This record gives sequence, structure tokens and C-alpha cells, in this order.
Amino acid sequence: MARRAVALTPDWTGWLAAALAAAGFLAPMGAVLWQAGQLWPTASDWSALRFTLCQAVISTVLSIALAVPVARALARRAFPGRGLLVTLLGAPFLLPVLVAVLGLLAVFGRSGVLNEVLRLSGLPTVSIYGLQGVVLAHVFFNLPLATRIILQGWQAIPAERFRVAEGLGFGPWAMARHLEWPMLRQVVPGAALLIFSLCLTSFAVALILGGGPKATTLELAIYQAFRFDFAPGRAAVLAVMQLALVGAAGLLALRFAGDVTGAAARGRVVQRWDLGTWGWDALLIGAAAVFLLAPLVAVVLKGAPEVVELPAAVWKAAGVSISVALAATVLTMALTTAIGLLAFRVPKLELVVLPGIALSPLVLGTGLFLLLYPVIAPDRVALAVTVMANTLAALPFALRLVLPHLRQAVADHGALAESLGIGPRVWLGRVLWPQVRRPFRFAAGLTAALSMGDLGVIALFADPDRATLPLQVMRLMGSYRTDDAAGAALVLLILSLGIFWIIDRGGRDA
Repeated sequence: MARRAVALTPDWTGWLAAALAAAGFLAPMGAVLWQAGQLWPTASDWSALRFTLCQAVISTVLSIALAVPVARALARRAFPGRGLLVTLLGAPFLLPVLVAVLGLLAVFGRSGVLNEVLRLSGLPTVSIYGLQGVVLAHVFFNLPLATRIILQGWQAIPAERFRVAEGLGFGPWAMARHLEWPMLRQVVPGAALLIFSLCLTSFAVALILGGGPKATTLELAIYQAFRFDFAPGRAAVLAVMQLALVGAAGLLALRFAGDVTGAAARGRVVQRWDLGTWGWDALLIGAAAVFLLAPLVAVVLKGAPEVVELPAAVWKAAGVSISVALAATVLTMALTTAIGLLAFRVPKLELVVLPGIALSPLVLGTGLFLLLYPVIAPDRVALAVTVMANTLAALPFALRLVLPHLRQAVADHGALAESLGIGPRVWLGRVLWPQVRRPFRFAAGLTAALSMGDLGVIALFADPDRATLPLQVMRLMGSYRTDDAAGAALVLLILSLGIFWIIDRGGRDA
């Protein structure tokens, strides 16, 4: 009965949006595959592939291994500030990569806090560059994500099971074997595959912390092929390798997605009868909090004195980044809405955005470069291409967040809307929007924040006159103006978190 109520929104908008999304994904992919079909990977390309896999595997294993005990401690213990800490565990996902890397350099770099302490203690210093630096940055980004996912798994175990286990005289090992291990076996593979996929596409981390030819990822090699060698053919070969790698990992990650619901967001603590003393749990929670918060505090402390004296180019770049982020957000949510409204009656339509899982922004940029270079100078369309790349990168995730709520709204109210003869405006404004406002605004805020901090496509299409703020921070770092870079990074942090909060806030008001 809900068919006509759903069809009150014109179908042609959904088909047009789906066609545009398909063209946006498939045209760059086709250009990359066509160009790469004429060449074969070199020894250095295979070396980049091996390093990409090596750092991703190590980063994933460490992130999961550290997240399991931290999530267990958070699931077991209630303490003041716990809700805030769980909320902060989501912050690194919104954090611009450059800001996080600058924070890690302030703590672990050559002149960082850790090395200063080691020097004063007469101990040898450590280097953050190379494999160890890339892995450290990835653990910083992905430990909170893994902790949140595994925490949801722990909080999905009914407290009654722990009560029964206690009544049966289960000790700690029996509890772990019969209650906790089955949950981990269900949740950990999906979390590990998701983190592995993210570690394959971290361009900025490898750009800053990579240690030369032996610490070059596929995405960094793509950038070098364009910016230093200007070898589009080799960049295309690398892009195909990256496409295959990320595509396989992304599809596997989707297979395990959504097994556990989001109880962690509600802050519930699992009631346990085997808690014992606080010592080990307190140590784990405290160490994780220090590791995650110290780099952010370092960025704030180092950047705050420099903000007032930043050069005009930084503020101009900030305005450019805001414009790019807002444009990408509007386009992403318009496409999401149009495709989502049609996907009610054409369920397979959502598959049109599936290639976005495999297309990292840099691979997408490679394809767009190959398409545009024979026609127009790429730097003349740098910002337009950046908006397009950010839109296509965010579209699969935005649609995945919004579409289930759209379907539920139609299932709940579609038949009644049809029987009352409700028109399109009332249907969209009075019925549909209240049901989807929260996930819609969350998806929009996430898109805007990630677009603000993106350093991917713009690095390939760099325009000397119109830089985004992340690119401007990179240029300041490259010219050894570290104080200005710290101040600009703080501005980037404030803008990224601020734009997410402003857009998402309305979704929490209802």
C-alpha cells in the first residue's frame, strides 16, 4: 500500500543521482584500468605493495590486541567521566590526519616530550620515522575505533549470563571461555578487517612519517609518480594494485559489518560479579586515555600562541576548505537523498555506490587526472575535483547511515500517508524528515569534517594560488615553519570539530 506514498517523490531524481554516482565512480576506474593495461608493475611497485600490507597487518594486530583489554575494562567499570571518555574515543575518526601527526610528532618526535625525557635520563632516543612511525599513527587512529566496536560487543552480553556464570562457580578463565571468547570471535574479525582497510589508504601518515623508499605505501608511491616523476602510467599501475587490495578488504569488512548494535553509545556498564580490584583496569584505561589525549593537548598547547599571528594565506586556505567541505556535504546528502528515496522500490540501486568502498580518494584522483590532463590543466580545476572526490568517497557511508532509517519510515507511515492522500511536501517535511533527521545530520556532519581534513586529491591537483588548509599546513611543514604549521593545525582542528558539531547538533535536538 505504501507504493504511491513513496512514489510521491519523482523517480527521475533518483535515477539521475544514481547515473551521476555511477559515472563518477566508473569513469575514473576505467581510465586507471585502461592506462595500467599497457604496463606492468616494477620491483619498486611490488616493494610498495609489501610495505603497505606489512604496516597494515602490524597496525591492525596491535590495535586489536590493545583494544580488547581496554574495552573489557571500560565494559566492567563505572567511574566519573566514563561517558565523556567513551565519547572521546570517537574523536580520532573526525580528527584531521595532519593534526594527529603533528600531535604525535610533538610527543614522540626528535624534539618531542618522550625523547626529551629519555635524554634527561641518559637513555637512547627513539625515532618516529619509518615503519614504527606509520604503525604508531595507525594505532593512534584505530585503537579508539577498535575499542568502541569491541565495547559494543561486551555490552551486548546480557548481565544475566554473568550472574548465572557466577552462580555456577565460573572462575575468570571459565568466564572468558564461555562468555567473552564467543563474543570476541564474532566481533573481532569485522573490526580487524575494517581497521585493515583503513590502514591501506592512509596517505598523509606515510607522506610525513614514512622513511624513504623502504617505507613507501602504494598511495605515497602514486603521489610520488605524479609529483616527482610525472609518470601517469606508473601511477595508474599502482592505483590498480591499490584498488584490488582495498576492494578485497572492503568487501570482506562489509561481510562482518553490523553484527553488534551500538550499546556503547548509551554508556551502559555490564554488571559483573568477578570484578576484583581496580588496579589493572585503572592502569589500562588511564594509559589509553593518556596515549589518545596527549597528542591533542600538545597540538593545542603548541598552536594556541601562534594562531593570532598566522599569515593571511592560512586564513584564505581556511575559507577555501570550508567552501569545499560545505559543497561536498551538500552534494553528498543530495545524492544520498535522491538515491535513498528511489532505493525503497529498487533495492539493488544502492549497489551503485559500492565501488566507492574500493576507491580511495587518491586512486579516484589518479583516474580524474588521467581523464582531465589531455583536456585542461589539472590545477585549474583542483577545487572542483576535490569536491567531487570528497563527495564520492563519503557517498557509500552516508547512504549506509541514512537508508535503513528511510526504509523504516516508509514501512511505518507509508500506508497511512497514501490513505490520507498526503502530498510530496508534507510527506517529506512532516513525515519523513523527523524520522531521518538524526542519521541525516550525523552523516552530513561526518562528511563535512572529513572533507575539511582531507589531504588526498588536492595533493595531486595542487594549485599554488588556491590551497586548502591541510595542503597549507603541509607546505608550512615542508618549509620548516613549524610554529606556523602548529597554529594552522589548531585552526584546522577547531574548524573540523566545529563544523561537525554545528551540523550534527540539530540531529540530537529532537
